Amino acid sequence: MRFTVLGSVEVINGDRHCTPSAPKVRQVLALLLLRANHLVRVDSIIEELWCDSPPKSAMTTAQTYIYQLRKMIEREGFAQRGEDILQTQSFGYLLNFRTDAIDAWNFEKLAAEGQAELRAGRAEQAATTLAKALKLWAGPALGNIACGPVLSAYAVQLEEQRLQVLQQRIEADIQLGRERELVGELRRLVAENPLNEWFHGRLIRVLQAIGRRHEALQTYQQLRTTLSEEIGLSPSIEVQRIHQGLLSDDHVLLSRQSAHAGPSKSAPERTGTVSPRRSRSA
Repeated sequence: MRFTVLGSVEVINGDRHCTPSAPKVRQVLALLLLRANHLVRVDSIIEELWCDSPPKSAMTTAQTYIYQLRKMIEREGFAQRGEDILQTQSFGYLLNFRTDAIDAWNFEKLAAEGQAELRAGRAEQAATTLAKALKLWAGPALGNIACGPVLSAYAVQLEEQRLQVLQQRIEADIQLGRERELVGELRRLVAENPLNEWFHGRLIRVLQAIGRRHEALQTYQQLRTTLSEEIGLSPSIEVQRIHQGLLSDDHVLLSRQSAHAGPSKSAPERTGTVSPRRSRSA
């Protein structure tokens, strides 16, 4: 039995899908999964479901959704009593469950392992581990949820973590000399993210490495034009230096600047929970 949030929120029991059909029940389930083994306060559930305009029946309705989830737990044989897994505690509820059955938690674990391997100079292992983490994704995070303010914060963080892991996996592949294999993927990423300078910089670098300097120069010019027309900016200093290395055919400068630029964000410290960057705790 497993749960997914990296894509649609799903409950899968063996080969059978048993996801709650009611949208707001799925919302509550998603919040509990992302805070598995940690308290989810009732006021956070109410905020997620109704934002700043909860009905007078909000508390009773939230309790009904919890009751429905407990009945699902019992019906699917996860526990004899739903309360054994979905526990009532002071001020809220706690989903007491194995985190290795939840894809987001497995993603976080693999991402941390791959990041550590990359920092330690074990590029081969890092590339494999980070690719394994990315394969857990089946679409946009919480894709079948109409997210309220709490889950929106989680979704944003999960997507940022996904982007970071993708960048680190590409960096590991470059260290392994797999530039030729990366061209197609980077072209797609540049097309999907026309303002992302990191992807452009890596595409320039791999095109240079396989002797396609003209295409590398075109990539830089395209980025410069897009940035100027869309947001009135020039390419970053890092990308300009990659361009300078390309013009001078300086492989050392290209490699050094790419290493300095690195993935766009440093790895977040693991806290043992998938937690959004919010001022108030879920």
